[in-house]
Amino acid sequence: MTVRITRYLTLIALMLVLVQAQSHAQSSYKYVRKHLERYDDKTIHYGFFFAAPITRFSVTHSPAFLKGDSAYRIYSPNKPNFRVGFILNAFVNDRFDFRVTPSVSLLSREVHYDYPSGSSRTEIRESTWFDIPMLVKYKSERRNNSRMYLIAGGTFSIETNVRKKENQGQSRLSTGTMDLALEYGVGFEQFFEFFKFAPELRFSHGLLNLYQPTNNAAGVGISKLTTHSVTLLLNFE
Repeated sequence: MTVRITRYLTLIALMLVLVQAQSHAQSSYKYVRKHLERYDDKTIHYGFFFAAPITRFSVTHSPAFLKGDSAYRIYSPNKPNFRVGFILNAFVNDRFDFRVTPSVSLLSREVHYDYPSGSSRTEIRESTWFDIPMLVKYKSERRNNSRMYLIAGGTFSIETNVRKKENQGQSRLSTGTMDLALEYGVGFEQFFEFFKFAPELRFSHGLLNLYQPTNNAAGVGISKLTTHSVTLLLNFE
């Protein structure tokens, strides 16, 4: 008899715990308004972005770097720059988009030379680039007003204006004016009442050798220059 009463009491206690947990869950539920609910029903979306790329040259040394009596160190430091552009996004399906983001980049890249005598020099490439990235975007499932995405593709760039640092009596480093890069990144979309905001982190690796061979001192020890950058983008659509 005592065992049966204990079982009944245990069953009643479990029922009370379940009822209390259910009522607590219902009371803690908060309604979240879903902004731009039919956003993905439109095939084409437009927007703009601001970006802060940190870029540099990746320097590949030539055999003359070890054999020649020249600089013992040639490197390119990371430099912060600025980019602004437009967004053309085409809806493909619930998981994929295709986007083109033409932009203008104001870039400054440097190559530093350190010499055994203790002296050093810097070659600065200040220029304006017009970029045409063509990207595929993979989207996660939307959760209320947010979702994550991955992005990858390629970018064709052309240098539109070159400002060379005046440095009388010293030779110049010569670089190309067209580039092709592989790009990939990750982003986070937040939907608001009238627009969508998406911060994005993107990595870029240049595929073309921008170094133009010369016989002057600036070219001694270099066989290849490719571009590399890490960019924070603030997208508004």
